[in-house]
Amino acid sequence: MPDTKERPRTPDEVDLDEAPKESLETSGDGDSDFMGLPVVENKNQNQPGKRPEWLRVKLPYGETFKDVHETVEEHDLHTVCQSARCPNMGECWSAGTATFMILGDVCTRSCGFCAVKTGRPPEELDYDEPRRVAEAAAKMDLQHVVVTSVNRDEREDGGAPIFAETIRRVREKQSGCTVEVLTPDFRGIEDAIDIVLDARPDIFNHNVETVPRLYRRVRPQANYERSLRVLGRAKDQGLRTKSGIMVGLGEERDEVLEIMDDFVDVGLDVMTIGQYMQPTKMHLPVEEWVHPDVFDWYKEVGEDKGLEHVESGPLVRSSYHAEEHV
Repeated sequence: MPDTKERPRTPDEVDLDEAPKESLETSGDGDSDFMGLPVVENKNQNQPGKRPEWLRVKLPYGETFKDVHETVEEHDLHTVCQSARCPNMGECWSAGTATFMILGDVCTRSCGFCAVKTGRPPEELDYDEPRRVAEAAAKMDLQHVVVTSVNRDEREDGGAPIFAETIRRVREKQSGCTVEVLTPDFRGIEDAIDIVLDARPDIFNHNVETVPRLYRRVRPQANYERSLRVLGRAKDQGLRTKSGIMVGLGEERDEVLEIMDDFVDVGLDVMTIGQYMQPTKMHLPVEEWVHPDVFDWYKEVGEDKGLEHVESGPLVRSSYHAEEHV
């Protein structure tokens, strides 16, 4: 095995054996098992509901939007903008930015809020994907690239070497470009996490998504404390760190403030807070449309607590204004 302290490991240098097969079941109590089943339709036939005026978004438009769409299609790539039905896709794509989603478009987890497909992904990784991401970023002349992924819990490495190779390829192809990664928790496996950390992304982002009390319903295969450990490990290695949550899922305001305290404890630099919007009737319902004044208050409180920057607003998502957080 080559020396990995000098540079990140690349896919051809890492043993990517498939993890032992596990039961596709989950206890729903925040354990590390994964579920390879489609999201089940809610028996209550949840409806998205009427959105308030402050949640109106612009439709995609313009030549730049068209160019980004064509570039993504040409390079056979996925974007979280499309897969997660992001409300900011029109604004971001029209500005020439996009968040690339690597490791395919099928996730091994079944979070109740997410529109990304759930199931068992194809067994093989796409080793050419990092090159295509880098070429697309160069063609779009991006100065800040965000790279995220589905969960690949069926693999021991969680697909981490593809993250590392994508970071290296983007920097090689697009000189001066900064790279942000929005990663899964890699089931807390430190060797997998370190593969990404060793690639030294400019920002390491991992979302906790919601308050711990709601994990059983919102993120049944995740664990809040494990996510904090991932963020703490990245900060211990000197990286700029970032994490985010959605509100409107039934959380109390005091619970959001407790997350802020936990973030300060692990040295987090940037926090994002946005409104949860139900993507389909099969997903969790919106419990509250949080008023913009509350988002402003969250920003003020979070920064008073010691977070360097809090990006807070109804339409805020992890990648929203990401270039400003470097």
